[in-house]
Amino acid sequence: MANTIVFIILAVVILGSALLCVTTTRIMRAATFMLFVLFGVAGIYFLLDYTYLGAAQISVYAGGVTMIYVFAIQLVSKRTLQGMVEKIKTSRIVGNGLVVLVSLVTVCLILTKAGFVSHFDAVADTEVSMKAIGQALVGSGKYQYVLPFEFISVFLLACIIGGLVVARKEESK
Repeated sequence: MANTIVFIILAVVILGSALLCVTTTRIMRAATFMLFVLFGVAGIYFLLDYTYLGAAQISVYAGGVTMIYVFAIQLVSKRTLQGMVEKIKTSRIVGNGLVVLVSLVTVCLILTKAGFVSHFDAVADTEVSMKAIGQALVGSGKYQYVLPFEFISVFLLACIIGGLVVARKEESK
């Protein structure tokens, strides 16, 4: 019973913070709400007794959000950080909402047509060991994730370098 209550509290914190993260117009608030989401996910890992994943979630992503703070301060103009942002039109919000709704329906249809939901129900009853998770994360074979992880890290490095180049060009103007 206690686990259910803690899960509900974490779910409310995660969903509420995620909603606030995408709806706020201030970058520092968005990063702070994202930090709450990541801490909530770490809480769910701890609730499932995956202490290693929970600790990794906190250390890696809390450090990542700290880096977002640093880059937000460096890359965004002082007026934007102080809350002087452009107004969002209502028609744009409605259009974006429709795009999100169509995308959600498309993903749901693809998942049900591919049989992913029935496969998930069959897999949910089996216990997965931490050794199997660790081997999947650092293995290079089929259905293992070390190569995608490396590609993502190179991509993020390219994004950081691109952001710095853009920031340096604004300063020279």
